[in-house]
Amino acid sequence: MSSTISPEVAAHVLSHFGRGGYPAGDWAESLISLIDRAGMANRAKLLASFPEYGRAVLLAKYDEEGVATLQRIAQGETVAVDSSPNVPF
Repeated sequence: MSSTISPEVAAHVLSHFGRGGYPAGDWAESLISLIDRAGMANRAKLLASFPEYGRAVLLAKYDEEGVATLQRIAQGETVAVDSSPNVPF
C-alpha cells in the first residue's frame, strides 16, 4: 500500500470524520464512506484500488495519532506514514 497521502485526500478524510479539512466531491465522499463502512474482504479490495484514500481512512479510524497526522498532511507538512500499518482490514 502506498505510504503517500496528498493534502487534498487528508482534508477529504478529515472532513468525513468531522475533524477539519474540507468536503470531497460526491464521488470521493462516496468512496471514503464505502471504505469506512466496508467489511474486511471488501475493504481490502477498495484499498488495493484506492490506496491513498484507504490509507487515510485507516489512519483516521485506527491509529491513535492518525487524525493529527492527517491534519499535518492537510496543512502541507511533509509527514512520513508507515506503509505497513498494524490495523484491521
